[in-house]
Order: sequence, then C-alpha cells, then structure tokens
Amino acid sequence: MAAPKDAIEKRFFTDVSALLQVARNTAYRAVNSVMVQTYWKIGQRIVEQEQNGKDRANYGDYLIVNLSRYLGDTFGKGFSEANLWNFRKFYLTFPELSTQCVENSTWTNIRQIIRLDDARERDYYVREAAEQNWSSRTLERNIRTGYYRRLLSSQKITKKSNIPVISDATDFVKDPYVLEFLNVPEYLTGKETQLETALISNLQKFLLELGKGFSFVSRQMRVSTETDHFYVDLVFYNYLLKCFVIIDLKTQKLTHQDIGQMDMYVRMFDELKRGADDNPTIGIIFCTDKSETMVKYSVLKENKQIFASKYKTILPTEAELAAEIERNVNMLQDMQDGRGRKT
Repeated sequence: MAAPKDAIEKRFFTDVSALLQVARNTAYRAVNSVMVQTYWKIGQRIVEQEQNGKDRANYGDYLIVNLSRYLGDTFGKGFSEANLWNFRKFYLTFPELSTQCVENSTWTNIRQIIRLDDARERDYYVREAAEQNWSSRTLERNIRTGYYRRLLSSQKITKKSNIPVISDATDFVKDPYVLEFLNVPEYLTGKETQLETALISNLQKFLLELGKGFSFVSRQMRVSTETDHFYVDLVFYNYLLKCFVIIDLKTQKLTHQDIGQMDMYVRMFDELKRGADDNPTIGIIFCTDKSETMVKYSVLKENKQIFASKYKTILPTEAELAAEIERNVNMLQDMQDGRGRKT
C-alpha cells in the first residue's frame, strides 16, 4: 500500500531540513576553526610587535590601544582592547596551537580556559570540553566548582601525569561532589527522599557532575534474597568501566553502619544483578561529612569497590573548596604512607 501523499511530503521536508542543518553545523565549525586560528595569529603578531618595541616604555599598552582603534574603524565591533589582550594571552598560553584546540573549541570556551594558571588543568578542560561537547555554561560551571581538582584529589597520588583518565573506579570518583543545581537546603538531615527526588529531577546535570560514561538505570531498585527485599537508592551503569555503579544517599555524617550496608549491597548486586561480561559493581556512599578515622579503619581503606564521598548542595567558596580538596588529598596521602595504622 502506497504511503499517503502528506506523509511523503512530510518526509521530503524533513530530509531537506536535515541537509540544511548539517550544512549549517559544518559551516559553523569551519568558521569557528578559522576564527580561533585567526585570533591566535593576531595574538602572535601582537607579541612579536611588542618584542620589536620592547625598549619603549609602556609600548604594549600603547600598541593595544592603537590597534583596537584601527581595527574598530576598519572592521567595526569585536576588537576592543579587552579582546586584543585575550588574543595575546591566547597565544602566550598556547604557543603551539593544537588541532583539538582549533577544531573543537569555541572562542568562548578558550577565553575561559586561558584564565587558569595550571597548564595541566587547562589541558584537561580543553580536551574534556571538546570530547564531551561542553557548552560554555557547562565549562564555566565545572571550572567554578573545581571539577578537575576534585577529580584529581580522589585519585592515587602516585600518578605522575596529573591528567584524570578513567581506567578503574578510583579514576572517576570525586570528593566532594557539588550539587548546587538541586536548589535544596544545605541541611537535609533525615530527608534522603527529598535529596533523591531532587537528583532525579535534575538527572541531566547530575550525570554531567558524575562524569564520563554514566547512564541512569533505576531508582529504589529492589534486590531480593530468599527472605528479604532491599532497595538501592540510585543505580547507574558506566559503559567505560563496564560495570554498575550504585549510590546510597545519606543526609548525615558517614557511619560504620553506612559502610557495612554498602558492602552488603555491592556483594548482593554482584551476585544477583551483575552480568557475565560486567566488571565488579562499584558502590558510592554520598554523605555530608566523614572522618579520617572512619576511612582509615574501615573496609574503605583497602576496598576498590566501595567509596564514600561528601557532597555539597550549596556552591562552596573558592577557599572552602580548596580546603576540602586539600583535606582529601592529605587523607589519601596518610593512607598510602601507612600512617595511623593500628599496631
């Protein structure tokens, strides 16, 4: 039976629309690549010209002011003194322009990244923003919340590259997690359901905060034995690690009971839910606080499947975030050095 005329025309309109959309996206990427290269080259010429006039006092300021006026008269808006200083910083920050930086990064993203002092942190954000197709808003949020530093602080300190990559569980667990997008009170003691509901309502943002490779599976998943039923708060699957990741939500400080419960959940999930080709299940306890003693003298110290991470529902200040990251790094270092072990 032939398709109705309206359906044929609708498919035709859709096909033409798709062709135009592809063309526009391709054109945008091409224009973006050319403009990023051009801004870098302008920055290069500014630096070269500065070096030619280095004996003249304040020559750099003079050069930027006059170049801005000239370009403004010639090309119109877009060449303010601030923009020209950014072009200059772009060249000085990336003296060798990488293909990834040119082809996959927008100028808006580059402008945020060049403000970072740490070269390794810059390289991380250039790569991740390109690979994960982060919008400028997502990149801004991740930089503001110390995404790179939080991820790095929870990894093995013996790593030399300082570039977080996913190879095992320790390579993707952050501490702390920042959940400022939930719009919930800072103190939710006894209100795990409210926290869970807020996370599900903001699932896309939560997945971005969790990191690479996560897909949502279920909330309150029932795991049953012959005699009992248990319910896991949140279940995800990470296709890079090829394993289930289960999350237990707590609105209080970490306790031994929380750790024991997660240990049981992970063991049960491995036995009852894990597929033949899956790697061992990973469990993360989200808590409001945890003590160094609790981490050192529990199964968390040696277990590679169970983790406890703090979370923040209010965006911390730069100082608070730095202090939290430093505390976590010191805790991991103490554990690796073996200090504080029972004798």
